[in-house]
Amino acid sequence: MLERSLAWDHLCTWTKTDALRKHARAVEVVMRAAALRYGDGASDVERFGIAGMLHDADYEAWPEEHPRRIVAWLAERGEHEIAHAVAAHYTKWGVSYDSALDKALLACDELTGFVGACALVRPEGIATLEAKSVLKKLKDKGFAAKVEREEVYAGVKLLGVELADHVAFVIEALKPHAAELGLTARSSTSG
Repeated sequence: MLERSLAWDHLCTWTKTDALRKHARAVEVVMRAAALRYGDGASDVERFGIAGMLHDADYEAWPEEHPRRIVAWLAERGEHEIAHAVAAHYTKWGVSYDSALDKALLACDELTGFVGACALVRPEGIATLEAKSVLKKLKDKGFAAKVEREEVYAGVKLLGVELADHVAFVIEALKPHAAELGLTARSSTSG
């Protein structure tokens, strides 16, 4: 199994921006929780987490080749299941969804970014964010417009879960890591 420290070092070598590193970390956090909820439990936590962390590792440096470079890097290290999940994390690539890992990564990636965006516009950050607020924002195509809603819906359908339940799950998975991920309450300034 690929060690987390090696995976993180590799991510940081290819990914220089704090925003994309935070996204990688956020998806890692959610995927670790997803292993317990949708996978085979504790035995899946590292694998799910590393898939979440590395899914966009090559995007910043080689967007036109994404995800081929990270998939190849994973495959060279014998991490074929993680490589397949990363290759499948966007429905338009036409890769099959064979495992809980594949389905969970699709279901968690875009939604994690969207939940983060919802938290950033709230004075209390993620602390008081509820699923109903996220669901309302999902309907607003102008909010976080780059988030592909179809990917969110496809992921929950593949997992066989209700969207509201999955949104609540993502929120709860992120809350303990709010400070690290920049999802805490905004400080008010007085003039």
